[in-house]
Amino acid sequence: MAKKVSKNFIENVRQENAAKDKATLKRIATTAEEIHSAILAKTKPSLRFPVRSLGNVSFSKAKGYLEIGRGRKERTLTVNTVKGFAQTLRMMALSQQLVETNDFATKRDVYYQSKNWEEARFDEQDESDTVMDDIEGLFAVDDLSREQLRFVPDEHGGAVAGEMIVLDPDLETGTIERIDCTRFGSGAYSIPSSVEHLSFETKAKFVLAIETGGVFQRLQSHKFWKKSNCILVNMAGVPTRATRRFIRRLSEQVQIPVYAFVDCDPYGISNIYRTLKVGSGNAAHINRFFCVPHATYLGVTPQDIIDYKLPTHPLKEVDIKRAKDALKNDPFFKSHKAWSAAIDQLLEMGVRAEQQALAMWGLNYVIDEYLPAKLAKPSQFLP
Repeated sequence: MAKKVSKNFIENVRQENAAKDKATLKRIATTAEEIHSAILAKTKPSLRFPVRSLGNVSFSKAKGYLEIGRGRKERTLTVNTVKGFAQTLRMMALSQQLVETNDFATKRDVYYQSKNWEEARFDEQDESDTVMDDIEGLFAVDDLSREQLRFVPDEHGGAVAGEMIVLDPDLETGTIERIDCTRFGSGAYSIPSSVEHLSFETKAKFVLAIETGGVFQRLQSHKFWKKSNCILVNMAGVPTRATRRFIRRLSEQVQIPVYAFVDCDPYGISNIYRTLKVGSGNAAHINRFFCVPHATYLGVTPQDIIDYKLPTHPLKEVDIKRAKDALKNDPFFKSHKAWSAAIDQLLEMGVRAEQQALAMWGLNYVIDEYLPAKLAKPSQFLP
C-alpha cells in the first residue's frame, strides 16, 4: 500500500522536532537544577543510571522486545568520582548547546571536543562513549534517545534497494526530495544517521534484511527486488541503530513484514538477528525505539544445512559458548521453544554455515531456488 505525504507533513515534522527539543532541554535543565540544589543544601549530588546488562533485562512477549529492569547504579560526587561526574555534566552541557543551535556531533566529535575540557577531558573514546551511553540511559525514562540529544554515530546506516520512494524533506525550505531506490544503478541508497523525518511510498510486499554485503550485492545486481516485489536492506553485520530504526519506521508506515536472512551461526542468530528483532541487553533502555518486534527469521536455519546439504565449518569454542549462553541466559531465546530447539540442533550438529554456502549449487541458486522456496512458506519462519 503506497503512503502519500500529506500537505501538512513538513509542518508536522517541524512541530514534532520542536517538541522533542523542548523535552530534551527541559530534562537537561531539571537534572542540572537537582544537582545545584543538592550542592546548595550541602549534600552530595548524585545521578542514577539504569544498569545496562542482561541481568537487568526481561523479555516482554506482549511488547516484543527486551526491556530494562529496575536495577540502577548511582554516581555520587566524591573525590574519587569527581572526574566522571564533571565529564557527565560537560557532555550534557554540550547536548544543550547542540539542541539550541540546531547542530549535531558524532561520537568522535565529542571525544575531541572534550580536549578543551581541561581535566575533564577524555583520554580514550571508549570513556566518552560510556558516558554518552549513561546519559542516554538517564534520559531514556523520558523517551529521549541519543539522537535527540544530538549525538550521532560515526558510521552510516545500511544500504537499501527496491521498489520504494524515500521522501526526504528539507525542513528549512519545505521542499521534499523524492529518492527512488530503483535508480541507483549497481549501487544503493544509504540510510542516513537520522531517519525520523523520512516517509515512504511503496507497494512492496516485504522487507528482506540481509546480513552480508556479498549476498545483498548479488540480489541487488540481479534485481531480485523487482522479481519478488520487495525491499532489500543490507544490515552489514549487526545493524546500526539507524538501520534498525529505518526498517522499523518503514515496515510500520506501510504495514509490511520483515524477514531476516543471515548466516547460520550463533553470532548471526544471537547477535545480528536478536538485535534486529528485540534489541540487546546493553541497550535495553532504548530497545523500544530501535527494534523490529514483528521481524521473523527466514534463514539460514540449522535445518537448511541438512535440507540443502550446505558446506559447513566446525563451531569454534566462542560459538559454542555464545550458543550456550543464549540458551541459558537470554530471555528472548528462553521464551521461544522453537529457537531453543534450533540452537540445540546447531550445537548437536557442531557446525555453522554461511549465507554464501548456497553458492555451492550455483552462483544464483539463492535467487532462483532458495529464496523462492523459503518465501513460499513464511508461516514456517522461526520467530
